[in-house]
Amino acid sequence: MTALAGWQNFYVIVGSSAGGLTGLQFVVMALVADLPLTRDPQTAGAFSTPTVVHFGVVLLLSGILSAPWSGIAAPMILCGVVGAAGFVYTAIVMRRLRAQSDYQPVFEDWLFHVLLPFAAYAILMAAAVAARSHMAEALFIVAAAAMLLLFIGIHNAWDTATYLVYVRRPEHRKNSEPPR
Repeated sequence: MTALAGWQNFYVIVGSSAGGLTGLQFVVMALVADLPLTRDPQTAGAFSTPTVVHFGVVLLLSGILSAPWSGIAAPMILCGVVGAAGFVYTAIVMRRLRAQSDYQPVFEDWLFHVLLPFAAYAILMAAAVAARSHMAEALFIVAAAAMLLLFIGIHNAWDTATYLVYVRRPEHRKNSEPPR
């Protein structure tokens, strides 16, 4: 029995949640498809795409850590690689957030689109390093990173949906009404 055996239910629940929420993102995008496109193509790359990426990473981590590995080294190395890739991706998101011109980001945007994802991906890399000497703790660290990414995605999905419904949709209705 490997160290991962006790984590199967956790990753089934977390992975299923990430998969379901990713699907809901696609539904939301289809429902708001009648809204005019943003003026700046960087906007989707800064606000919408990262949410799907974070959900995808949680789903990927769940798959990695639910697979029937014969040891723990390979999945922990993969967690480190995922963390490093996520760290680089978050730097790209930060650049897109600065470059886009549709919306002026506030602190909450920086927190949930840059700072917390950087922390989550750094935690994944740290877990991979810690696994060599503190395996049990490292598995909890990976779980914490997965949960953080899941909650970041939930927050960002909700934030995007409310922005589209309460800001963009009224603007669209106002601009598409015939003059009286």
